[in-house]
Amino acid sequence: MVSVPLFEIDGLRVSTADGAVEILKGIHLSVGEGEVHALMGPNGSGKSTLANVILGSPEYQVTAGSIRFKGEDITSWPTDVRGKAGIFLAFQYPQEISGVSVLNFLRQSLSARKGIDMSVLELRLAIMEWMERLHMDESFAQRYVNEGFSGGEKKRNEILQMAILEPEMAVLDETDSGLDIDALQVVATGVQEVRRERPTLGVLAITHYQRLLNQLEPDHVHVIIDGRIAESGGTELVRRLEVEGYERFGA
Repeated sequence: MVSVPLFEIDGLRVSTADGAVEILKGIHLSVGEGEVHALMGPNGSGKSTLANVILGSPEYQVTAGSIRFKGEDITSWPTDVRGKAGIFLAFQYPQEISGVSVLNFLRQSLSARKGIDMSVLELRLAIMEWMERLHMDESFAQRYVNEGFSGGEKKRNEILQMAILEPEMAVLDETDSGLDIDALQVVATGVQEVRRERPTLGVLAITHYQRLLNQLEPDHVHVIIDGRIAESGGTELVRRLEVEGYERFGA
C-alpha cells in the first residue's frame, strides 16, 4: 500500500477574489505525519495568503492546482468542513469575540469538531492542565475570547485551542509576531507540548524570524518569494537567511 502525505499542496495558483491580482504562482508543499515545516519570506511574499487559502478564505480564488488532506482533495471544501476534518489555523491577528467566554468557545468548537457535547465542568477540568502549561491563570477561561488580551495572551489562547481541539494538521500564521522573548518561549513550548501529546501532528509554521524556529527545530524549511517557493532545505537554510537575508533570492 502506497502511503500518502498528511497534507499536500500541488501546483497551487491563487488570485484575489476578483481575479485581478495573482498572489501564489504554483506552490508545491508536502507535510508528512509528525513533521514540522517552516515557511519563511519577506512581507508581501504570499505567506499569510497561503495560510488563509488552506482554511478556505473567500477573499481568494484558487485558479489552478490542489490542496489535499490525507489523500483527499479539499480544494473546494468550505472552511467549517476543513476545520471539522482536522485542519487548524492559529491566526496572526486573532479576532475578539465579545460576549463569548473562552470556556464556551472551546465547548462549542469541540462539539463542532468531534461531536462531543461536554458539560462546562467536564471541559473546565480538561483544560486546566493545558492552561497551567501555557502559564494562563484559571480566570482566563471566563474572559471573553481575545477581548482585552495582550498579544501574548491571544497567542497562548490559540495554542490552547489547538491543544483542546486535537487537529491533525496545524498552520501557525506568524504566531511569533509581536511577542517578547518570554511570551515567545511560552508559545513555542506550548506547541512542543501539543506535539508530544500528539506525535503525528503535522505543523506548518509561517514566520519572518529565526527565533521561533530555534525552539521548534523544523524538519524542513521553505523560502517563499513573490508567490513561489524559491528554495527548500533544512535548518541550515534558516542560518543562511540570517546571514544573507532574502536579497539573495531576488526579494
